[in-house]
Amino acid sequence: MTTDTRTPSDDRSRVIVFDTTMRDGEQSPGASMSLDEKLELAKILEDMRVDVIEAGFPIASNGDFESVRRISEIVTESTICGLARAGQADIERCAEAIRPARRGRIHTFISTSPVHMKWKLQMEPDTVLEMVTKSVAHARNLCGDVEWSAEDATRTERDFLRRCVEAAIRAGATTINIPDTVGYTYPSEYEAVFRDLIENVPGADNVIFSTHCHNDLGLAVANSLAGVQGGARQVEVAVNGMGERAGNAALEEVVMALKVRGDRLLFDTGVQTQHITRASRYVSAITGFPVQYNKAIVGKNAFAHESGIHQDGMLKNAETYEIMRPEDVGQGGTNLVMGKHSGRHAFREKLKGLGYELGQNALNEAFQRFKDLADKKKDVYDDDIVALVDDALASGADRIQVKSLRVVAGTEGPQTADLVLTVDGEERVAAATGDGPVDAVFHAIRQAVPHESDLRLFQVHAVTEGTDAQAQVSVRLEEDGRIATGQAADTDTLTASAKAYVNALNNLIARREKTAPGSRLASGF
Repeated sequence: MTTDTRTPSDDRSRVIVFDTTMRDGEQSPGASMSLDEKLELAKILEDMRVDVIEAGFPIASNGDFESVRRISEIVTESTICGLARAGQADIERCAEAIRPARRGRIHTFISTSPVHMKWKLQMEPDTVLEMVTKSVAHARNLCGDVEWSAEDATRTERDFLRRCVEAAIRAGATTINIPDTVGYTYPSEYEAVFRDLIENVPGADNVIFSTHCHNDLGLAVANSLAGVQGGARQVEVAVNGMGERAGNAALEEVVMALKVRGDRLLFDTGVQTQHITRASRYVSAITGFPVQYNKAIVGKNAFAHESGIHQDGMLKNAETYEIMRPEDVGQGGTNLVMGKHSGRHAFREKLKGLGYELGQNALNEAFQRFKDLADKKKDVYDDDIVALVDDALASGADRIQVKSLRVVAGTEGPQTADLVLTVDGEERVAAATGDGPVDAVFHAIRQAVPHESDLRLFQVHAVTEGTDAQAQVSVRLEEDGRIATGQAADTDTLTASAKAYVNALNNLIARREKTAPGSRLASGF
């Protein structure tokens, strides 16, 4: 490891991004990552140009040590950091783990608040102050880049915090971290802490001050930005806000707030933001922690618009309802979701995208049918719209109907289904067995209406709560590259399944007839 003492940026208009997803983020219950997953995440973070990657807590386990060491070997652009308590063994283990790094950092900490010193450390303030000096000095002898953190800093008496920060600076710390460990502080308070330390602690102008905010009150991002306003030039964040309890400040939110509101916060990060969604999805996949749909920046709905008023504005000028471009965070493009709140303008544009140009009367009729369908279904797919706007397809959607269904299920098989369909007004009767009642129902439909399509999706969820809730079923069929989706709801799950399958089959017939005019159901399936 080199002994380069440079910080990632000496430009005071630059905010250093310190990612702790693999250390604090992994401390989220159930969020453990394998070595290979951490190595892949480290590459993603390096591609993103994250300045500092806190890769783990080397003394915590042999696995943590190995992950920090391996990441130190493969990452060449970002600084690789390991965490260590104030003890000599922790610090030496950390130094060993980061030794292969081109740029390494030891991050050591000790609690400074009265409640932590009394109950956690069981130490007097003078002893804590002495340990600050000893731990930082020992770390600095082993590594040129040392970060010191005052755990629970925001509940620490201000005078004692000043003394500890001064001791850390004198001992050789290059970065001073002021964590809001329990997410307790308020933005104006947090900003004031940094201003006070920078103005009143000797040597403060020679180090980088850092934020580390937890989200217990939902203020982690706001507090981090307030810290930057107060003089902090490093922010400690985690992808998707991963971390202990309610998590940490979210990397994507802090970075994009600085980028979008550069008019108020005149600072920059070196983050390549187009990699943000990639990182978010990868972390979600390896931890099993889903990203909420309405999560800022990276949520599925972050750039989705269903309201007709919003869609109309977006189609005229995206800046009406989007303050950043989805491409800038790797989100692809704006998504105009077709649903019951969508307006005529958005519907017309959707039709154009599907290759349809309708006159006003035909548009009005199709739009009304779309609204009727949207009242029944939350999501209206392109296949649904195709069936609505083409008269032939619309009539085709009713060619097959479920007239009656009787299913025998239970622990003793085989399960059976007796089915009556009407096909172009003609009744067709079928009986089938299957590996479960749904399989029996679908086999019966295939008997009544033979076809070669493949089932690609079968999904069931309850529309409401309770034993009398409607089951909403989605079915997706594929044939020769054509995909059709069907949905149905019923208080009987098996009936809903049969209707959804038939609905998808009707749509598939319609799509097929559109590409092969003159084909008939009898000869086509």
